Amino acid sequence: MAFTILAIFIACLGLFALASDATEQRTKEIGLRKVLGANALTMERLLTDSFMMPVFIAILAGSPLAWFVMNKWLQAFDYRTTMEWWMVAVAGLAAIAIALMAVSFQSIRASLANPAKSLKSA
Repeated sequence: MAFTILAIFIACLGLFALASDATEQRTKEIGLRKVLGANALTMERLLTDSFMMPVFIAILAGSPLAWFVMNKWLQAFDYRTTMEWWMVAVAGLAAIAIALMAVSFQSIRASLANPAKSLKSA
């Protein structure tokens, strides 16, 4: 359990660093969009969508494989149990929530920043 939490934490740190790097590289674009009238919600969606799409693709690609492998593995035990579809769905929703929490801090911070500073410094 401890190593699982540690692995999830390290993955979140990597995603957070990737989001931080992407927002830093796009500061001029973000400032220009804000000057032209984009609101904070639009800016957050612009930054979050680029990180959530790979998560959705990974869930769609990995869920059937995970369900199949887990069913085969669980059949090897004497006291058998089944792998239900909602277990895979809960794991996918947890992955989406963790990715969203890791990315949203950077996207909110970038969308609320002063556009004059970002255009002047970039």
